Amino acid sequence: MDGYTQDGTVDLRGRPVLASKTGKWKACAFLVGYEAFERMAFYGIASNLVNYLTTQLHEDTVSSVRNVNNWSGSVWITPILGAYIADAYVGRFWTFTVSSLIYVMGMVFLTMAVSLKSLRPTCVNGVCNKASTSQVAFFYSALYMIAIGAGGTKPNISTFGADQFDDFDPHEKELKVSFFNWWMFSSFLGGLFATLGLVYIQENLGWGLGYGIPTAGLLLSLLIFYLGTPIYRHKVRKTKSPAKDLIQVPITAFKNKKLRLPDDPSALHELELRHYVSSGKRQVHHTTVFRFLDKAAIKESSTNSCRPPCTVTQVESTKLIFGMILIWLVTLIPSTVWAQINTLFVKQGTTLDRTVGPDFQIPAASLGSFVTLSMLISVPMYDRYFVPFMRQKTGNPRGITLLQRLGIGFAIQVIAIAIAYAVEVRRMHVISSHRIAGPKDIVPMSIFWLLPQYILIGIADVFNAIGLLEFFYDQSPEDMQSLGTTFFTSGIGVGNFLNSFLVTMVDKITGKLGQKSWIGNNLNDSHLDYYYGFLLVISTLNLGAFLWASSTYIYKREIKEVEGCEQIEATALEISPLGLQV
Repeated sequence: MDGYTQDGTVDLRGRPVLASKTGKWKACAFLVGYEAFERMAFYGIASNLVNYLTTQLHEDTVSSVRNVNNWSGSVWITPILGAYIADAYVGRFWTFTVSSLIYVMGMVFLTMAVSLKSLRPTCVNGVCNKASTSQVAFFYSALYMIAIGAGGTKPNISTFGADQFDDFDPHEKELKVSFFNWWMFSSFLGGLFATLGLVYIQENLGWGLGYGIPTAGLLLSLLIFYLGTPIYRHKVRKTKSPAKDLIQVPITAFKNKKLRLPDDPSALHELELRHYVSSGKRQVHHTTVFRFLDKAAIKESSTNSCRPPCTVTQVESTKLIFGMILIWLVTLIPSTVWAQINTLFVKQGTTLDRTVGPDFQIPAASLGSFVTLSMLISVPMYDRYFVPFMRQKTGNPRGITLLQRLGIGFAIQVIAIAIAYAVEVRRMHVISSHRIAGPKDIVPMSIFWLLPQYILIGIADVFNAIGLLEFFYDQSPEDMQSLGTTFFTSGIGVGNFLNSFLVTMVDKITGKLGQKSWIGNNLNDSHLDYYYGFLLVISTLNLGAFLWASSTYIYKREIKEVEGCEQIEATALEISPLGLQV
């Protein structure tokens, strides 16, 4: 097997592949183009959708925010299904192939919905009629077709890229450390063009052109993706139903609840290391968390079933998922804060002075580009300066552990929402001092007051967004890595749904009995500052919950054979000389 990859990857026909001629960055070069154009398409829609719904389809503020959040949430939650299909049935490549075609069809239909006169509301002298039921149905059908397509592309394209690096090759594993940073960098480039270029095109040259450009880009990137097919590496599915252990282990542990656990973990049922080596799987080292699940691996079962007990590796894989769920729960509030970028931050910006020079007016949604710009600047700085500096201090190849990275990002985000609250308090003061009341009145305050909150959220994303993607991929059981990365996407999705729920409930509760709603149609006569204050409080409490959850988390440790000897490998290198457990 000299010259072949050590992790058992194969080509599209199932044949072993040569390490020198396949994979690594030369294969990933064909993938990053799709990621950039897909992010350009998504953010080209998401960043300005709230304005399209209010100005073209005449939806009110709360309805438009709710609909944007529900659609964004769907885009981020559907990857759970796409990842399961990939891991359990057809693999990442074919799941991505079918889903990307659905995505492109949705983009084509959406471009038609905003371009063809018969599919969009008619306008006379700048006043548009309300959209008909059929027009609304076609528009939202196209949007949710995109959400379905994203369900199959989002969890599989990044993990397929990570599959191009052999974890058993030290050099390739070192290259993989930077993969997620630069993968997200290409994603940020697509988002930057969307918020800077597409948003302006949509508002000044036409919505059809603004959606047509990313549609053409997606088609081009798919062509480039398939040109790289001969040099791609494909992971072999080793388990027909990778999620089966998640059900089997807790059930078996419950059946054995009356049995006493042995004091020595080595007395639990486990297969020989050579079994894992010969089958191409990885043995996971025993940990002391969620001890009740260890009862699933007791050799002397009290049940009458002839089924053998679960192995320690099966139990530990289930423990990993349980631990990841705990971390996932404390990412929901940060995702809710992030949802403000494409909703309330944009509506807030439309009330401010957006003029630059005598004639040019900045689209409110374009300020989202500063989130991306701060990411684009911060990612190379993080990868080239921060990581090497911290590596010298800690001895960790990543510089800091994955959970330390997340904690820093969440803390920066708390500062960002605190600044957003302070800026909104000032906006309300300016409104009061100038006696502004009309919904279309412009507040004499520059839109650039909003810049700090956008920039800080961008810097925070370098730590928490990239860190979450890498954490959930790295810590997932070997057979569930596509499904594992959906912890990242589903967290963003649930965060959007949570924001939709909060906005709706806050509007209903605060607007009762004729009181002034915190989030009304007229933001100049609302209390958006109270809502931002509420987000600040729950974000601070959530940061405390994250610190607790991360202190209890134990990273995945795999056992591999090195020249006849067993070697335990901590995949996330959780031990930090700084004394930090997170």
